[in-house]
Amino acid sequence: MESVRQRSLDRERQFLSENAMLCANTKGRLRDEPECDIRTAYQRDRDRIIHCNAFRRLKHKTQVFLSPDSDHYRTRLTHTLEVAQIARTIAVGLALNEDLTEAIALGHDLGHTPFGHAGERALDGVMDGGFRHYEQSLRVVDRLENEGRGLNLTFEVRDGIVCHTRGKEADTLEGRIVKLADRIAYINHDIDDAIRGGVLTEENLPAQVRTVLGERKSARINTLVKSAIACTDRDVRLDPTVQAAFDTLHEFMFDRVYTNPVCKSEEKKAVAMIQTLFQFFAGHPDELPNDYISIAWQEGAARAACDYIAGMTDGYALKMFERYFIPKGWSKE
Repeated sequence: MESVRQRSLDRERQFLSENAMLCANTKGRLRDEPECDIRTAYQRDRDRIIHCNAFRRLKHKTQVFLSPDSDHYRTRLTHTLEVAQIARTIAVGLALNEDLTEAIALGHDLGHTPFGHAGERALDGVMDGGFRHYEQSLRVVDRLENEGRGLNLTFEVRDGIVCHTRGKEADTLEGRIVKLADRIAYINHDIDDAIRGGVLTEENLPAQVRTVLGERKSARINTLVKSAIACTDRDVRLDPTVQAAFDTLHEFMFDRVYTNPVCKSEEKKAVAMIQTLFQFFAGHPDELPNDYISIAWQEGAARAACDYIAGMTDGYALKMFERYFIPKGWSKE
């Protein structure tokens, strides 16, 4: 009897665009393993990411606003889900591989630090060779998850994860879509959070942005998604007028939110805390959990300390700092 997986592969060949990455054409995994009767390789990658520890920790990691009082501000997890939704919509519109697109989107930020980009800057300043969250995301799925065995994902998902921000473009169109979807998601939901936080109003946005992209978040996302679908062929593109407005919005957000001292007033403390923890664990690898002690033996104490801290949630990093650096009240017991 034909397997469910084979039917999925047949549907891909029948219905997907010539520009799509068919699962049947994957370059494979780092380690060979038997195929599943039900799921394609990209579907298995998506499921492995959703079920891994690093994915669950994203719910307690900062997106932009550190430790906000309200439950409605984005976290790294809700950001990831918004990226996946936007990326899948574009993939559907272009008849690309939705499963590959979703797997890349769900895994793209697994290596992000506590306290958002402040944590990333902190580790970048102390790690020999620097620190980049997209490279750490690949390290999470290749080395750190599954008790050091990694998730053994396909080449195409791994490539999309490490290429989602800077440097080399992803080999697949699905990976390049995730890069655009990431930008669409974070700029628009960061506007939403900034308005919630009293930093902006919709009326503060540049007139060009409101005229071309729309007056509200949903309208802006819709304009950008429709433009990507209409203009993408063998590479991901937006209409030039839409692209210009989007670039203007990006510059505006950097000036008014991402570098705003009101929003970022606590980030210096976060950077100092992360770097203090790094120096402590790099100098005292015996204090690391067992999984990271083995990394220290194999790759050095600094690498182990970096992996441990990058995987922390905001709250856990605070807990570790309090344990090692905040004096405790005296007790004779």
